[in-house]
Amino acid sequence: MSFSPLKIIVVGGGAAGFFAALAAGDITCSTPQTHVTILEAGRQPLAKVRISGGGRCNVTHACFDPAIFIQNYPRGSKALRGAFTRFQARDTVQWFAGRGVQLKTEADGRMFPTTDDSATIVECLTKVALSKGVNIRTGAAVVSVKCETTEGGRNLFLVELRSGEVLECDRLLLATGSSPVGHRLAKGLGHKVVPPVPSLFTFNISDPRLKDLAGISVENVCLQLPKAKLKQIGPVLVTHWGLSGPATLKLSAWGARFLYENRYKSDLLINWLSDINSEEIRTKLLKFKSLEKKAILNSCPFSLPRRLWERLIIAADIDSQKRWAELSNKAINKLILELTQGKYKIQGKGVFKEEFVTCGGVSLKEVNFKTMESRCCPGLYFAGEILDIDGITGGFNFQSAWTTGWLAGQSIINN
Repeated sequence: MSFSPLKIIVVGGGAAGFFAALAAGDITCSTPQTHVTILEAGRQPLAKVRISGGGRCNVTHACFDPAIFIQNYPRGSKALRGAFTRFQARDTVQWFAGRGVQLKTEADGRMFPTTDDSATIVECLTKVALSKGVNIRTGAAVVSVKCETTEGGRNLFLVELRSGEVLECDRLLLATGSSPVGHRLAKGLGHKVVPPVPSLFTFNISDPRLKDLAGISVENVCLQLPKAKLKQIGPVLVTHWGLSGPATLKLSAWGARFLYENRYKSDLLINWLSDINSEEIRTKLLKFKSLEKKAILNSCPFSLPRRLWERLIIAADIDSQKRWAELSNKAINKLILELTQGKYKIQGKGVFKEEFVTCGGVSLKEVNFKTMESRCCPGLYFAGEILDIDGITGGFNFQSAWTTGWLAGQSIINN
């Protein structure tokens, strides 16, 4: 008895698309009638993997509790909870280790290949794909997809390339990242797309308190968007254009929609001393007032960079050359406000190095997260950032790509 080959096309040769193709390839090794093809529009596949993490590739994050892991996703955490119980960061580490790639954990939990070279990850994925017979086609931009119903009642997909070539497949996986092309294809197949807007970006702030302080960093800073009732605590880096660093990027992710809707203009409250409460701050300042004879500028009670301390003193209308003993209680109150509730104006957004993450994408309600199959169009699957999922920086976006790709690839043949 002869069987017609099962044809699978993956549109998008990024992390999610490759991992889905490899997961499907694990099964196709025992099902030779199945053919898997990756269509990548660019000249090289895995382009984002190559440049991520400054060329080192932040593969995942060393957190192996799904309930905690999902807290790093401003959008998609609920849908990913079950997905991570089936394939999580530990599985990613083991998958790569089983193919000769060891990962290491850095102090902040980010995991990289021990080679510190993203080429290690690219070469591994490519080698495994070729060993499983996956056909990788580059320069294969998809312009349209049509879905027809066969006599047997199954969907057949017609994938048209820019060259005019039309490919047929029984299963179609869209893993096009944040590309508008992928969103257009999904809409054409009956899906709703949440309009994508940028996530993970820096803040443009023009303020005399930050001028010429580029390169200064402070640990444990609390940043708040008061109107959005959002806040994040962590390291902050002063840049030539405003603020960056982990706390800034996290706040940009959680506040992505709010900031977009407000044209990236908003009040920002900064507490430079988030690990100390106001009373402890007052006690320290009063102690310095009673004991310290030096100029206020030359003797800071807190672990703040000297130049920043000077700016905050000036912002509180205090003469930096004044001695501690001359400081009035009114001045102390004003200094406490400047240290813990300084009001700044976000006037625009910058970018975060080479990373480009968006919030928005295919509506999660229309996708079965056990299989990653469309609830609107049988035979259609999704993986990666084409979905309305985004994580903060630290390996979380890659992990959602590995997880959704693996789930799609595992189920794409059996359904």
